[in-house]
Amino acid sequence: MEQLQSWPNLVSGPPRCAVGEALFTAECEVVHFHSGFAADLHLTRTAIERLRTELRHSTAIRLTPGSAWVTILLDCDSDVDLLLTLVSVALKAHTGAPPGPLLSPCTWYRPAVPLQSGPERTVLELPVRGMMPAARRAVGRFLAHGPRAV
Repeated sequence: MEQLQSWPNLVSGPPRCAVGEALFTAECEVVHFHSGFAADLHLTRTAIERLRTELRHSTAIRLTPGSAWVTILLDCDSDVDLLLTLVSVALKAHTGAPPGPLLSPCTWYRPAVPLQSGPERTVLELPVRGMMPAARRAVGRFLAHGPRAV
């Protein structure tokens, strides 16, 4: 986030889902972070289709069918480098493109039970589906994502 905030034409602010942080161009939300472990990137459908084969080879990228957004898991320095590269691709893809629908990629849901207040516990530290975040990320890297051509 710190590196991307220094880029020209990117401005930080709250994402449309109101959880985390986001970076915007004058036209749209480009990337948002719910935690330090993943980023949702508005890559555009055109760019995703053009790069689909390469994107599928990365264990850090999650594709959602029909979406103009991708999720990038941020577990190591090479994942951060991949994010920076793809943000650059996204900025080029958005330049001169007609504005699309203002749909958010967000799959973040707030917990049904309010959190107890306290400095040691935040929304981002809650276990999801019975797994702690670190375990969920590790398992997610090994699971197949998206159909693969044989």
